Amino acid sequence: MKILITGAGGFIGSHVTEYLANKKFKIDVLIKYNSNSDIGWLKKLNNKTRAKINFHFGDIRDSNYILEITKNIDVIVNLAALISIPYSYKSQNSYFQTNLDGTLNILNAAKKNKTKHIILTSTSEVYGSALYVPMDEKHPLQPQSPYSASKISADAAGISYYNSFDLPVTILRPFNCFGPRQSNRAIIPRIINQLKKNPNNIKLGNLYPRRDFTYVEDTAESFFKVIKAGKKTFGKTINVGSGYDTSMRDVLKKISEIMDVKYKLKSSKKHKRPTKSEVDRLLADSTIAKKLLNWKPKYSGKFGFSKGLRKTIEWNLKNDSELNDFVF
Repeated sequence: MKILITGAGGFIGSHVTEYLANKKFKIDVLIKYNSNSDIGWLKKLNNKTRAKINFHFGDIRDSNYILEITKNIDVIVNLAALISIPYSYKSQNSYFQTNLDGTLNILNAAKKNKTKHIILTSTSEVYGSALYVPMDEKHPLQPQSPYSASKISADAAGISYYNSFDLPVTILRPFNCFGPRQSNRAIIPRIINQLKKNPNNIKLGNLYPRRDFTYVEDTAESFFKVIKAGKKTFGKTINVGSGYDTSMRDVLKKISEIMDVKYKLKSSKKHKRPTKSEVDRLLADSTIAKKLLNWKPKYSGKFGFSKGLRKTIEWNLKNDSELNDFVF
């Protein structure tokens, strides 16, 4: 089976690529073109794994290029996206061009090339603040940021192609993923690296929101499970989360305890979302994933979250020089 993974050089993309490559699939990846031929976090893969991968450099927004590289591909895993929520307030058009138009390019190419399975990566942000918990796939969609609106649109496009053209589309919807290789734009690596470098001046946004943090190994396995399940998942939207949520304040406290670092916190307006845009709580109901995919998170509950945090902290402290500073 030949698989194309877009956005493969990113945080989740690199883990999914590594996981699937080690399952002996034939792997093609799309990396956004850059003048240095930088393959992102895939450079962290060992030489044996990396040698199994066929690299393409281009842009998901280029329909002709996507049509070309999806020929003779059995499964497309679309992880190419703009994901920084704060930046989506500043550059709305680019989010829709990448997240929606890019998805349409994937869908149209798959339709023409008769691709056997298309997996579109969604996000729990499409749900907005929880109206009930745990949140199943029937939870109303609430576009509380341009980012979430672009992803809602992309998901809708995928399901519309399944209904209209019988295109074999699956929507996989991970909740807040964390782990090694995540950039400082995300709350957990941002806390870790601030505690290491300047614990007396910790700058964060709102600390009351609660999130269902899912360790990246569990998320990567869910993609494999969708591929193995095949046609049982066509036309379905599937949540992937740990089923345990915690507040940002408690995340800060837990990381500081593990690192054994005392801190002083300063509220930062720069890192706060607009009031109506803040998502107060996300907590996954992954019943469909468990029944349909036989997927169950290994890093579950309070203990699993702590275990994942320890592994993430260890990696970040060894590799923080390779992480970009948080900008937006």
